Amino acid sequence: MVTGYAIEARGLRKSYGDVDVLESVDLSVQRGTMFALLGPNGAGKTTTVRILSTLLEADGGTVTINGHDLTGPKRKVREQIGLTGQNTAVDELLTGRENLEMMARLFHLATPAAKSRATELLAQFDLTEAADRPVKTYSGGMRRRLDLAISLITSPPVLFLDEPTTGLDPRSRSAMWDAIRELLDGGTTILLTTQYLEEADQLADRIAVIDKGRVVAEGTAAELKRKVGTERLKLTFATAAEAARAHGVAGGVLTDDTVSVAIDQPAQVRRVLNQIADAGLETTGLELSEPTLDDVFHTLTGTAGEKR
Repeated sequence: MVTGYAIEARGLRKSYGDVDVLESVDLSVQRGTMFALLGPNGAGKTTTVRILSTLLEADGGTVTINGHDLTGPKRKVREQIGLTGQNTAVDELLTGRENLEMMARLFHLATPAAKSRATELLAQFDLTEAADRPVKTYSGGMRRRLDLAISLITSPPVLFLDEPTTGLDPRSRSAMWDAIRELLDGGTTILLTTQYLEEADQLADRIAVIDKGRVVAEGTAAELKRKVGTERLKLTFATAAEAARAHGVAGGVLTDDTVSVAIDQPAQVRRVLNQIADAGLETTGLELSEPTLDDVFHTLTGTAGEKR
């Protein structure tokens, strides 16, 4: 049955021996939208993508991609999807054009069609000038763009991006973001895994925070931020030891020499400051701001996400 969801997963489970990697993960991704899986290393993001993209068998649960069940012929599902993994899958000895033409032929495109498609993708991802250079001469950002281009040879309606900008400099990351936005504008459904908070905040229509194999929260960026309070009071102290003492008094999230406390009403600010003063502590700075995805990440997983 075809629904409004391009990707539907229910009760996904995966274990390796006694280690539970995924514990009953549910996901629903609307067609033509970007859905981000946000979580620390080892949370289960890549395992989820590998199952959804038919590279790994789940121990339990159900998956449909554009109405095709993963228990059916894998070929039908693979016709619907493209995948860009964490590591580039290109031949460094070939040129960018040769890589694209070779992969197009493997997808059974005739030689003229393969050459035409390669030319189109080189232009789309700003690689035309470097098209006939060996890939070993490409920068990291150029390789990632070529890898993304390869995953789009057959114009799949569903695309999985597994931490596609890891290790890229800010300029290359921005270029990848622009390429991803163009795909979204063209109607592609994208499931993105990332550790970068800003990436999820900027690109995703909906975000699921995954930790220790479970989805611990899901919603828009605004909805997730509201889960940790309407505002955040950030208190800075002269030393990490003083911040730790303040954390013991006021609670919140402790990070080095700062304590961040969720504030739901104005009177709470004075109450926290009085608690700090009564404990004989003195702040070196304070800031009241709206919560960020970093606050969500800290609160829900107990770890810090990447903000690059």
